[in-house]
Amino acid sequence: MVEAVDPVRRIERLSWRDGAFTTGTREVPEEMPVAISFNRTSHAVMMATPLDLDDFARGFSLSEEIVGSVSEIEEIETVLLRSEPDAPPRGIELRLWVGEVQMRTLDARRRHVAGPTGCGMCGLESLDAALRPPRPVPDGRRYTPEAVQAAMESLRPAQALNRRTHAVHAAGFWTERDGLVVLREDVGRHNALDKLHGALAASGRMASDGIVVMTSRISIELVQKASIMGAPVLVAVSAPTALALRVAEQAGMTLVAVARSDGFEVCAGMQRIAC
Repeated sequence: MVEAVDPVRRIERLSWRDGAFTTGTREVPEEMPVAISFNRTSHAVMMATPLDLDDFARGFSLSEEIVGSVSEIEEIETVLLRSEPDAPPRGIELRLWVGEVQMRTLDARRRHVAGPTGCGMCGLESLDAALRPPRPVPDGRRYTPEAVQAAMESLRPAQALNRRTHAVHAAGFWTERDGLVVLREDVGRHNALDKLHGALAASGRMASDGIVVMTSRISIELVQKASIMGAPVLVAVSAPTALALRVAEQAGMTLVAVARSDGFEVCAGMQRIAC
């Protein structure tokens, strides 16, 4: 059994409110380097909350298209990295084991984008990767405005980590039949969505059966990840970027933004919202 890392740390704080100082404590989310390797070959290091890391490993592998399904991941090993045996962990390594076909694909991709040391970018190929065309999403279902608001409002009560820290993002999956099916939290909105992807894939749930809801703005990376998930509808509390909107239109995705208690704005894919 791998030792768990507490995703929350309690700190002493000095507060200035109403013209006076008070002392007390606050809970803050943990953030630490999480290295991801495949067959002991380093691939990426992300800053993430040490929570639901198996889901993160699965979702990252899927959204980066390193594997096509979770069945292609043979094993996930979580290793705490310490400077000394009894020292607190300074990071985590997620060691994934995949087959030879997946490793050949990964190695070819790594050679393809390799650039000169210190160039700051990996040449034209890295631009192509950043702006890669999204996957077309399934048709999915149509939703009433009341359903969209119910999906968004289901997030807050389930955000256990954010309730303690007020400092993390959440990504959830909601269906009309089951309500909020699963929710994942992280300091990074991309990580939260990867964790959600991994959790859905592990349970066999299809993103096309419901709505993906998020507590962040909608960036191109989130749209790309949602398209790989096969999510026809992405709802978020804040607005999309112009590039995210263009990519969502390419994917045929419905983007619902600025989703608050008083309403929302449909920015793309209006055919899935029943007017």
